[in-house]
Amino acid sequence: MTIRVLLADDQALVVSTFCMLIDLQEDCDVVGLAANGREAVDLARATHPDVVVMDIRMPVLDGLAATAEICSDVSLRTTKVLVLTTFETDEYVAEAIRAGASGFLGKGIGPEELLAGIRTVAGGDALLLPAATRTLISRFLAAPEAVGPPVRGTDALPELTAREREVVAEVAGGLSNDEIAEKLYVSPLTVRSHVQHAITKLDVRDRAQLVVRAYQSGLVRAARE
Repeated sequence: MTIRVLLADDQALVVSTFCMLIDLQEDCDVVGLAANGREAVDLARATHPDVVVMDIRMPVLDGLAATAEICSDVSLRTTKVLVLTTFETDEYVAEAIRAGASGFLGKGIGPEELLAGIRTVAGGDALLLPAATRTLISRFLAAPEAVGPPVRGTDALPELTAREREVVAEVAGGLSNDEIAEKLYVSPLTVRSHVQHAITKLDVRDRAQLVVRAYQSGLVRAARE
């Protein structure tokens, strides 16, 4: 299966470099190039890519607004957005995740990291594991406007079984399936099954949105600084 990729960045050199890299891969194909967020949305609707690699800071329509439009379009439900940013300075990342993005990468990444990221989100997983990502997600998803009133015990996400809630809480803590399996004394396959069931029951796009729902429901709370 070929992964169809749309690149959205207003820096021509970045776009051309990424384009050449992706087109060299047997399992990836660039289906569109956008220089601003409006072009990204229009091209996404025209080409239905599997993954949109989206810069946040762009003219006309920024990547944040473009991500929200793409991820709210029911005809693009299978399209994943991978945001490019800088961990230390870009405080819009959590907004992008809440808008539906499946994860993000730093703009200083190497070729293999970019390709791995594209393949990861295309496969339905999320890029939420690095320590920098955990810190950022915890910090901004914990903001008062992002989280509703505290929910205690089994009142949080009642659609899920007790075991599924336990697994989702660990996902929200930034643990991988292997790490969760080790902690809960089950197999990684069992963890993956619980995650997929939770995604289906909560009608969210992917693992990234599962993390958002965990915070918004009060199932987990980030530590305040």
